[in-house]
Formats: sequence, C-alpha cells, structure tokens
Amino acid sequence: MLNVEVNDRTIAAKPGETILEVSRRAGFQIPTLCHLEGLSPTGACRICVVEVENAAGLLPACSYPVQDGMKIKTHSAKAVEARRTIVQLLLSNHPDDCLYCSRSGNCDLQQLARDLNVDRRLYRGARSSYPLDVSGAALVRDPGKCILCGKCVRVCEEIQTVAAIDFLHRGSKAVIGTAFDRGLNTSSCVNCGQCVIACPTGALSERSNVQDVLSALADPTKTVVVQHAPAVSVTLAEEFGAKPGRDLDGEMVAALRLMGFARVFDTSFAADLTIMEEASELAHRVATGGTLPMLTSCSPGWIKFVETFYPEFIPNLSTCKSPQQMMGAVIKSFWAERNGLDPRNIVSVSIMPCTAKKFERSRAEMAHDFVPDVDYVLTTREAAQLIRTAGIDILGLQPESADTPFGERSGAGKIFGASGGVMEAAVRTANFLLTGSELSELDIQPLRGLHGAKELRARIGDLEVSAAVVSGLGNARALLDAVKAGQKQLHFIEVMTCPGGCINGGGQPFHTDPMALKARMRALYSIDRSESLRTSHANLSVKRLYDEFLGRPLGERSHHLLHTHYQQRDVLI
Repeated sequence: MLNVEVNDRTIAAKPGETILEVSRRAGFQIPTLCHLEGLSPTGACRICVVEVENAAGLLPACSYPVQDGMKIKTHSAKAVEARRTIVQLLLSNHPDDCLYCSRSGNCDLQQLARDLNVDRRLYRGARSSYPLDVSGAALVRDPGKCILCGKCVRVCEEIQTVAAIDFLHRGSKAVIGTAFDRGLNTSSCVNCGQCVIACPTGALSERSNVQDVLSALADPTKTVVVQHAPAVSVTLAEEFGAKPGRDLDGEMVAALRLMGFARVFDTSFAADLTIMEEASELAHRVATGGTLPMLTSCSPGWIKFVETFYPEFIPNLSTCKSPQQMMGAVIKSFWAERNGLDPRNIVSVSIMPCTAKKFERSRAEMAHDFVPDVDYVLTTREAAQLIRTAGIDILGLQPESADTPFGERSGAGKIFGASGGVMEAAVRTANFLLTGSELSELDIQPLRGLHGAKELRARIGDLEVSAAVVSGLGNARALLDAVKAGQKQLHFIEVMTCPGGCINGGGQPFHTDPMALKARMRALYSIDRSESLRTSHANLSVKRLYDEFLGRPLGERSHHLLHTHYQQRDVLI
C-alpha cells in the first residue's frame, strides 16, 4: 500500500489507483465531465485537474496514478481557477436556451458552473450553427450543445460496440456525428439511449411525446389508455427525490388515473403473456429440431443490433413481440372488441424505461391495418414530467391497483425489468410445460445480479438445458461470436440491450450509480418474493385471455397478434 496525502489527510492507496479514485474514497469530490467509471481515462476535459506538490503543473486526477508520499490539493485556488476558466471557455459559444433545454436543472455543465460560481460570460466565441438531427424515431441530436467530452462516443463504441457516432473533422471544426455526417436514421444506431444517459448536456435527448399525450388526453373523441413497464415503478420515485428502489406502483396508477387515462394497465401482465408464447416456442423448437439457440426478442435495441450486425442470427430470434407490443395488440383487439370501441379511436400509451421502445412502436411490423399497436411511448423521465405538469404530488397519493383484465400479473412478469429476469420467468414456466410440475425452488440465483454475462445449466424433465444471459451489447457481441465459432452450445439466450437490463435503460433517471442499480434490482426481486402468484402460467387473467380470445399459445390468432418477423438492415458505414 502507498501513503498519499489528500488535503492534509493521509490516505492508504493501492498501486495503480488514480488521484480521482483515492480522493473520492477520502470524501473529496473532484468534478469531471469526460470520465466514465469502468473505462480507461482520457483526460480530455481537464476539469478534474488538481495541484500536486513539486509537480510541474496541474495534473488530471482521472488519469494520473498516485505515488507514495504524494501531496495533493484537490481544491486549491490554482486548481479551482483552472476549472473556472475551462467552464467559462465551454460556455463562450454554448447556447443560452437553458430554460427550454431538455436537461435544464439536470445538466452537468450547468451544475458545474453553479458549483464554481461562474455567474457571467467572460469570453464570447463565434457561435457555431448546427442543424438539429431529428431524423431518428427515438433520439434527437443537438450538436450546438455538444462540449466534445466524448462520453457518448465511448459508450456507443466501447460498451455497446455499435459505433454509430464518432468525432468528425479536426481542431475548432471538430464535431461528433454519424458516418458521412448523415442522420441517425441511416446510421447503425440501435436507439438504446445509453448515449443520452452519458451526455452531460442536452446535446442528446429522447424524442419527447409528452405534448402528444397531453393533447390526446384533452381530446374527448379519444379513449386514452396507458401501460407501464415492470422497471418503471421502482425507478420513478427517484425523479421526485425518493431513494432508489422505492416501489411506486400503486401511487403511479393513482396518478395516471387522476391525469385522465381511461384505463391503467400493467405491462407485467403482457410479460406473463410473453412467457407463455416464448416458452411454448422454445419447447416447440426443441421438440421439432428448430433453430437453436433461441434468442429473446423483448429488447428492441438488441433486435436492431441483430438485424444490422448479425443478420445470420435472425432465424434464431424468437418471433414473439415484446410485452409492450403484445399489450398494445390485445388492447386494440380483445379489449376494444369487448368495450365496443373502434381501435382507431383508442390512443394507446406506454411508459417505458427505454428509448428504443419509441423506435419499436414505429416499426411497420407493429401495426394492423395501418393502426399501430402502440401510439406513444413515454420514458420514465417523461412520465415524471407529465406528472409534474399535472401538479400531482405522487409521493402523497394512496396506492391503487391497475385495471383488469390486464392488471393481474405474476412476480415472474415483474422481474422482467432486471437482466436475467426474462430467463428466470421462462425457466419457471418451461419446467411446468415440459414436466407438468413446478420448480421446487423458484429463485434461480445463477441468473441474478449485475454481471454482464451469466450462464445456467439445468435439467428440465429429460432435457439438459443450457442457457445464457447477457446485458450490454458488447457482451452480446462476444457471446454471438462464441456461438458462431462453436465455442458455446446453448438452447436459449436472453439479451438486454442496456447493461443491467431495463433498470438501467436509456429512459431512466439521469446520474444512475451502481448502488442505485442494485437497489432497483433488489426491489424487483423483493416484489417477486412477496407475491402469492410467481409464475406466468398460473396467471388466471392470462388463462382467461387464451380461453376467451387467443385460443392457445402459438395458435392461429395468437400468432397473428403476438408474433412478428425481422429483416436484415443495410446502413452507411
């Protein structure tokens, strides 16, 4: 161990640790703009500079390793003045539309200026004029607000391995953009929104549907219904200052009713429905020698990733729609029919932790007779904005239950929000479908946790099942390459686009740290443990839907409504 002095306090440090790591452990928060936990430092923004005794100049804390006997001043007058100057230079040509910016009040640059007492513009640079990129179905780029920190590029390339954006041009003309500086819609972007989470300013944001939903709610000729995803209830509270992991399921239902939604449905019901179709599809493939391994299809960013980078695996994808789209389909068929409503007069809204869901709902395959299964998608952040606009104190509401028939859900449907949850729910039901009996232990620990890759080998009846779970597209790429090389022999693979699953989706609250992710995951599994209904096949409302409308899993009507197809995509590279 090394002994390092940080602001006159002696701290023990490990060889190789950076000044930033040691200082934060000592309780001193050094600001950064370009730093990403878990990735190698770049030292690009220089906001983290500190003063070190006997050093020739200020040193970047994020990339400089500590040395034995080093004496560090994290907030000396010289270091703070350097940070102030950097922020002032960044603001010299930054837009002044903070009041209208999507990150207003949640902007790292804005917060840094406040912390450093930068209260006026000292430098005025030539304003750069860049057009907004609104070509994508889910994301919006505003290059004028970009500070070239590079975080979005690194997340896209190093974590997701999509590389849809990169630095273009040089020097003062440098910008971040897509190949050939075209729109996101022609790029390899999978709409995951991890770049939005990483961006410290409003240069990247989701395409907002808040005003569209407000307009629909104000239209007396429309019946507006809403569904909410499993992961939303354990993250929404953070938008209102509550601790991570607090479950606001009942309060959220109450708030949505107060806003005027005619029905509030739980997407976890559709997760149970998905398991019935997906587990049946897997059992059918195994029994008939179908294409294996079967790949889950719940995560739309992952689907576009396969269509773009691994089209040879399209036959491996489950044909099941995602829970969002299944719910949308049964709302505008079964529910519309039972309530005597024209599907064209139903506005179906979903609240999702995911920006890619906005892209998914716009796919041509997700409509019947030109009527989309889902009309608008709100992220968790947009849902919070909608609630604030309505002036509702959600934390003070009495909990209410979701509406039937799509309000009953199992614990298995709820854990869809965490990486491994889909697989765990599927194994619970596959065991029942193949053996006629329940698992003796429903908690499948090898599938749980925030690890990027997990594997399970289990005996279900006479079948030895080999399954894998990955989250983050970089991990998915590594697994698919291993399968192609014959290094992995698997029956079933669950993939979530975002690291950790939907609890870390691109539409979730900003500034998510690992402890918050763990709290969200724990909350989902705690809900599952507390439920009397923990398997999808035991959901009586799902059984009723099959008995009264769908017929049977993989049947003609369920195949028409709940299944789809995918195709290879060509992009500019």
